[in-house]
Amino acid sequence: MTKVMNNLLSKYKIGGVVLGLALSIGLTSCDDMFEPAIENHLGFEYMYDHPDYADGVLGNAYTRLPNGSYSFNDVATDDAVSNDATDSYRKMTGVDSWTSSNNPVETWRNCRAAIQYINLFLANVDKVNWNSDEVVRAMYEQRYIGEAKGLRAIFMYYLLRAHGGFANGTLLGVPNILEPTDVSSDFNSLEVRASYADCMKQLIADAEEAVRVLPVDYKDTDNETMTVNCLGKSYTVTKATYNRVLGTNFAGRLSGRIARAVLAQATLMAASPAFASGSGVTYEQAAQYAKAVLDLNGGISGIDTNGLEWYADPNMNDLTAAECPKEVLWRTEKSENNDLETKYYPPSIYGQGRINPTQNLVDAFPAANGYPITDAKSEYDPANPYANRDPRLAKYIIYNGQTAGSGNAVINTQADNATNLDGLNKDVSKSTRTGYYMKKLLRQDINLDPTVNGKAYHYTARIRYTELYLDYAEAANEAYGPKGGTGYSAYDVIKAIRERAGLGEFGEDPYLEECAQTREKMRELIRNERRIELCFEGFRFWDLRRWKANLTEEAKGMSITNEEAGKKYTPISVETRNFKENAFYGPVPYDQILNFPSLVQNAGW
Repeated sequence: MTKVMNNLLSKYKIGGVVLGLALSIGLTSCDDMFEPAIENHLGFEYMYDHPDYADGVLGNAYTRLPNGSYSFNDVATDDAVSNDATDSYRKMTGVDSWTSSNNPVETWRNCRAAIQYINLFLANVDKVNWNSDEVVRAMYEQRYIGEAKGLRAIFMYYLLRAHGGFANGTLLGVPNILEPTDVSSDFNSLEVRASYADCMKQLIADAEEAVRVLPVDYKDTDNETMTVNCLGKSYTVTKATYNRVLGTNFAGRLSGRIARAVLAQATLMAASPAFASGSGVTYEQAAQYAKAVLDLNGGISGIDTNGLEWYADPNMNDLTAAECPKEVLWRTEKSENNDLETKYYPPSIYGQGRINPTQNLVDAFPAANGYPITDAKSEYDPANPYANRDPRLAKYIIYNGQTAGSGNAVINTQADNATNLDGLNKDVSKSTRTGYYMKKLLRQDINLDPTVNGKAYHYTARIRYTELYLDYAEAANEAYGPKGGTGYSAYDVIKAIRERAGLGEFGEDPYLEECAQTREKMRELIRNERRIELCFEGFRFWDLRRWKANLTEEAKGMSITNEEAGKKYTPISVETRNFKENAFYGPVPYDQILNFPSLVQNAGW
């Protein structure tokens, strides 16, 4: 797409910073839309008659979505540590290390810049000559409006998650600016944080508009004619016209299904304990939004039986363009590489072992019969701690004696392992600090031996259905109780998820039945299932904060040694967590507070 838009964007500012950014478009299956623009100083007049150029303005917002790998902010929680001393999430757990000027989870600049591009686009979308045919032009214009508003809702969600918080006793969001700003704008009046509730109202309005005007999915139709409603008018269009504007070629762009998922994610956050007192959003709303997505997926029957290991799907090679497997609602493009394996495989199979799951997380996996290992009914044996455990433990975490990699190498994490670097603390830059290595998200069919340097396809799941089922279970339990709700309940969802995992005995799940007796016990179970199912995908940090749960739980590990009587398992302390009370609400960047006196900082920062 465009390499130079200086004249077009140089007069526009966000947070006082001139936007003179080059566009870099990488949207799935839309490459034919992004032709290089003329390399000179172009203004809006050029944009109006060149839709590919106009599309690039919105494209700049798309490129600001997380497109890389997972964040692994689990390192800042009780789920994992890193053996990389330079890891920013590892650093932020230190005493006074997380500040308003040093914030690894800051999204202020990127998201607000994206919203500025979106506002620019929306202010001019009706002036763009999308097509000489009136009907096609109207269809394109409406689709683009829906995409832009859906994207604006996403970036508002990220902003509220990272920067919403209390100041002077009031729950605040971010400046809620809906028009493009330029050098003549009055930033003293614009750079004012709106209430969290008003930001949520805007987010919901934008996402609901996207749901209203966009197709659920971009798919070609076989119908010879279709009726479409665009910009207040109804049109009958041919199959070719419909497919041209709303067909499969645009899969991967924001759709009605994606907008529904964002509504579910954002309202669950807003209804949670950290924000509920000032968000204006209820758990019932969150449950309804989540259910709308799940209904599209077939309800309980839509849970993918193979969803536990979507990242290792043998059919991934055959996925075309933005096509998603059953477990995944939205994803990035796939690429053939070994980046994750190089960083996270154990060192004996040529990895750097960067993410080390904690004993805390290992202990969260129940026994195979479904009971927590702290319950006597689990029959947990501390002398044989990995036996008869939740099958997900072996899928997601490499523990001592487990195999990994294409050659099924046995991984020895013992403290007295003298043969290789897999052992506890053998090498500060590669070995595990906890006695465990991460297995989830890694392709086990890759051989990293330098003589082979094997690769395989990967993609990042932006939104998975399992997350949305858990979103619904959490909201429905709080709103209606364990077995309340319409159509299906929190209990029904958790039962199906645990059945998929292989938990229970004799076809029953007695611990689930115990939890279903009270909202409090079911809440505890749902949160633990969420911890397990979504581990290493960047949820735990945000979940602990929105629940106002303990952020300072010490990260623990396991030292294993050989003794005469057998192996000795000794729990160890690995890393402290030094978060303060203000950590439930992230800061506004320090430089923004300095630049704009009208901005107020969250309490404690």
